[in-house]
Amino acid sequence: MSQYQHIKQEAFEANMQLPKLGLVLFTFGNVSAADRSLNAFAIKPSGVPYHQLSTEEMVVVDFDGNVIEGDLRPSSDTKTHAVLYKNWSNIGGIVHTHSTYATAWAQSQRDIPIYGTTHADHLTVDIPCAAPMNNEMIKGNYEHETGYQIINCLKEKGLSYIDIEMILVGNHAPFTWAKTAAKAVYNSAVLESVAKMALLTEQINPNAVKLKEALIKKHYDRKHGPDSYYGQ
Repeated sequence: MSQYQHIKQEAFEANMQLPKLGLVLFTFGNVSAADRSLNAFAIKPSGVPYHQLSTEEMVVVDFDGNVIEGDLRPSSDTKTHAVLYKNWSNIGGIVHTHSTYATAWAQSQRDIPIYGTTHADHLTVDIPCAAPMNNEMIKGNYEHETGYQIINCLKEKGLSYIDIEMILVGNHAPFTWAKTAAKAVYNSAVLESVAKMALLTEQINPNAVKLKEALIKKHYDRKHGPDSYYGQ
């Protein structure tokens, strides 16, 4: 058995969650799962419909995006995943989708405002939207540069990838990450739900105001703070 079998299985199972959660249409998305001890990650093959996937079809690549194992071409977004894994040592899973509501916010080039407690349960700031890529980056190694587009956005906003596990790429679509591929998928589902709620909020009340700081702190801390009490 391949020494990469566990990350291929993890990547397969996570990818199969995307259509089940309504986060992808046709082949519009991908998940990867990494093993830091092997300096490698497994990712969905490019352009293969989800119902045709299997564990064995997952492609294993290194953190420079070079194929290590697999007969199919890896996702066209592989180099973006590789850049994030190489620069962010505490993540083990990455998801990219074109889910409807999150992508609509990305196309609008807007951060998603923190309007409610669902948002605050997961992070304490607006969900950031990276500025559209400049022409020189587009003309260069596009997918590679997308990784730096994400990294640079968080740096410019003074945000940590450990605290903020989701982003919108301006004019493009969302990316999420986490310590595991399964948690990264969870973050994608949360992002899509929050994006939908924020849109509806602005439609119902165009003058809606952001959640007050006391509620942001309360809801985030009860799940993630030192004295958290949510869950078993």
